[in-house]
Amino acid sequence: MSFLESLVPIFGIVFTFGIPGLIIFWAIYTKHKERMRLIEKGIPPEDVKKFYSEAEKIKDPLRGLKWGIILAFLGGGIIIANLLYEKYQINDGMTFGFVVLFLGAGFLVYYFAVKSKYQALKTNNLNENKS
Repeated sequence: MSFLESLVPIFGIVFTFGIPGLIIFWAIYTKHKERMRLIEKGIPPEDVKKFYSEAEKIKDPLRGLKWGIILAFLGGGIIIANLLYEKYQINDGMTFGFVVLFLGAGFLVYYFAVKSKYQALKTNNLNENKS
């Protein structure tokens, strides 16, 4: 066993535990810097907590529908691309194009499916704000 071969497990362990550790450290560090900037600007921590708690509550009610449609179309695009590749031996660029085409179609189907629902929600919110 050569010297370089004995380094492979060492690098494997370092990268397996080191990279996630660096990512966690970076996330904590950036959060700390953000809090320090807010303190420097004079924003009270209560206002910041209130802002973030309200931002987390506002979620898209149709998020599940969006991802269901998009993933279904993505899966369909992959299946069609694989079938066309096996039957007609088209190249990989065309198969990737089919996947992207079906993904775009999924986004369009979602858009047209929820367009009227969002307009109704916007109208209801405007009527509530006027009252």
